[in-house]
Amino acid sequence: MQTLQVDLGERSYPILIGEQLIDRGELLACHIRGKQVAIVTNDTVAPLYLERLSNSLAGFQVTPIVLPDGEAHKNWQTLQLIFDALLAARHDRNTTIIALGGGVIGDMAGFAAASYQRGVDFIQVPTTLLSQVDSSVGGKTGINHPLGKNMIGAFYQPQAVLIDTSTLATLPSRELSAGLAEVIKYGLICDEPFLGWLEDNIDRLRALDQGALTEAIRRSCDAKAKVVGADEREAGIRATLNLGHTFGHAIETHQGYGAWLHGEAVSAGTVMALEMSNRLGWISTLERDRAVHLLSRAGLPVVPPAGMSSEDFLKHMAVDKKVLNGQLRLVLLKRLGEAVVTGDFPREVLEATLNVNYDALTQ
Repeated sequence: MQTLQVDLGERSYPILIGEQLIDRGELLACHIRGKQVAIVTNDTVAPLYLERLSNSLAGFQVTPIVLPDGEAHKNWQTLQLIFDALLAARHDRNTTIIALGGGVIGDMAGFAAASYQRGVDFIQVPTTLLSQVDSSVGGKTGINHPLGKNMIGAFYQPQAVLIDTSTLATLPSRELSAGLAEVIKYGLICDEPFLGWLEDNIDRLRALDQGALTEAIRRSCDAKAKVVGADEREAGIRATLNLGHTFGHAIETHQGYGAWLHGEAVSAGTVMALEMSNRLGWISTLERDRAVHLLSRAGLPVVPPAGMSSEDFLKHMAVDKKVLNGQLRLVLLKRLGEAVVTGDFPREVLEATLNVNYDALTQ
């Protein structure tokens, strides 16, 4: 088992990475204050891991809360099901909520923990690659709104993140690729040598090689932990973690939540950010194409949805969380391994980026 630390002073917490960790209840018990535990999961993950996690928490009063699976259910109605179950089982302020699942479950369980009785403890047990390398770390919680993704939520840090890499054995290949989009992101924004490592190991990752997966997860979590420790509430450098996300969130919102997986939309959005960085003269065409090729090798889409116009993108991007004082800001690359958040770009460059024939560009 490997251990990393998210350094936030009194609210610091560990990230534990290893195989078969779900069965080691002692790793969680030391982070649970009371006797009540609520495990929030979904109807896909529950048959696989709920019983094992519950059994590892012998001695605690465990309430399972099984939600419908999918981004389409990341809303107020589903969130209410968590509160209903907590209240029905009379959970008090010493309860601990455990999120067992992917990014949707982690975001909703964390938001419920931030809100229930004005805040109870929670622990992340992510079971998808995307949630293991990104959404489980850093305390972003929330739900979607019909007008915008993740627009309602809170910054609320977990007590611990327990990453059982063996859960990836049951992950569909499409979901694995979606997670690789976030892994590749770290190489692009802050760790160019990692980008080279990924180019050498992408086939091992897609084949679920445990050594390669553990290394990719460790390096991704280490990068994110450092960024979160420096900028917990996204006032500065943390926003660079959103490379491709402004374009990607527009795709998710326009297509309908769940039609494109988050990582798939981020991949296509990252290609658009790469293209815009190239048009601004910050990265070369060869650098752009290098990154696009890696995303494609990861099994990810590198072309936005057919029929989605520049007007569609601009409408949805106008409600992005990085919009300040009415000005759209984007995460772009000064070079491979160095990202910036900027609103200082000519409007015509953005419009040209939105109107590119990406089918031709990515051939």
